[in-house]
Order: sequence, then structure tokens, then C-alpha cells
Amino acid sequence: MTGYEMLSEQLRSLAEEEHGILPVLSNASALLYWNLEDLNWAGFYLMDKGSLLLGPFQGKVACIRIPLGKGVCGTAAKNDETLVVGNVHEFPGHIACDSVSNSEIVVPVHKDSCVIGVLDIDSPSIGRFTEKDRQGLEAFVHVLEQVTDFRDSYTVFFRQGRRLPSL
Repeated sequence: MTGYEMLSEQLRSLAEEEHGILPVLSNASALLYWNLEDLNWAGFYLMDKGSLLLGPFQGKVACIRIPLGKGVCGTAAKNDETLVVGNVHEFPGHIACDSVSNSEIVVPVHKDSCVIGVLDIDSPSIGRFTEKDRQGLEAFVHVLEQVTDFRDSYTVFFRQGRRLPSL
């Protein structure tokens, strides 16, 4: 079992008794932050009023709101694609929430085929994230999407003017 497979199984196990968005995302960010090497931030931004709002995380202080299409997180959410950025200072429109961050990986989180947020992980090292990280974190997010009861995030959907998806 790879390290990412183990993290995914730990996440699944932690969500067995409680599926609410806040405890699951909180534990997910802690799992990643304390088990992956060379990170300075691991957490989530959630859709709110057409932008990304800071969610549960581990690490240094972060930007509170990120517009869609801005920075790595906003671009990943808007385009619904995982972004692996080896040097964030070369990314057009990069938002420097923490000047120590040099590389970043962002994975969209979905509910009913809609992007409802992103997993964002930063490192102080240039080129920290690889294809293996992309695959492992996409699989981790897939488990997260399965085990989380996103009904707790009703405000996310209502603030977007959407109806809450039926679960």
C-alpha cells in the first residue's frame, strides 16, 4: 500500500462515525499536513458567493477569499482541473498568501459534478510536487467526496443561488 493509499484509508476510517463537512475536512487537512513531507500549508477553500472562501486547514495564516480565475486555487476551481505548479512565482496572477510558499498543488473537490471547493497544498520548496502527488491527491479527494456529507455545506449552495443537491 502506498503512502497516499494509506492516507485515503485513514480518511475513510475517520469519517465512519461522522460525515459532516467541517470535521472531515479538518481531519483531511491534518492527515496531509502531518504525513507529507516539506509542506507549509494543507487545507481547503470552499465555494461561497462565486469565489473561494477559506475552510479548514493546517499551516500558516492564509488568504480568506480568492476570486475564481485568480491565483492557482481560483484558476483550478474555475477550470475544474488539478494544477501542479513547480514555481508559484512564475504562475500568472499568483496570489502570495504566504511569501514562503514556492510550489503548490490544487485539486478540485466535487459534489454532483459541481466544483464546491479545492484542496490546496503549499511547499516552501520549488518543484516539490510530482505526478505521483497529483495522482495520490486526486485519489484522496475522490475518497473525500465519497465520505463527506456535503449537506452540511448548505450555505455554500444557497450563497451560489443553487438548490441543494439531493443526497
